Amino acid sequence: MHWMLPDRGFVPEHYHITEVGRLQKDFIDCGGTIRSLSSCLLQIWVADDKDHRLRTTKLAKIIEIAGPVLKSDDLPVEVEYEEGAISQYPVAGVEVTPSGLLFHLGTKHAACLAPEKCGVDGGGCC
Repeated sequence: MHWMLPDRGFVPEHYHITEVGRLQKDFIDCGGTIRSLSSCLLQIWVADDKDHRLRTTKLAKIIEIAGPVLKSDDLPVEVEYEEGAISQYPVAGVEVTPSGLLFHLGTKHAACLAPEKCGVDGGGCC
């Protein structure tokens, strides 16, 4: 498995998946609407053991064990990875390549979720 960052760089091949969890975010947007988002979060950590390689079968087993925590098979997947700062990246796509599975990581952006209530046309909020 390979993880391509939004800048087209890659997570080093000797990464570890140190956590598989359900991330639940309950919040009120700037228009007063109560919202809820859930996702599966995989934490990727890179250690000094350069010989380490996580195989797809091992990750599948880890995710299977995490089933009771995830509570659903239908969650968007995000990756938490630290490269100077901890960032979360949504998995934007998966591709089968000659060298294995290639996960394309996307970016997240802030946005006004209630532009009709805030009176904005995409420029600012509240």
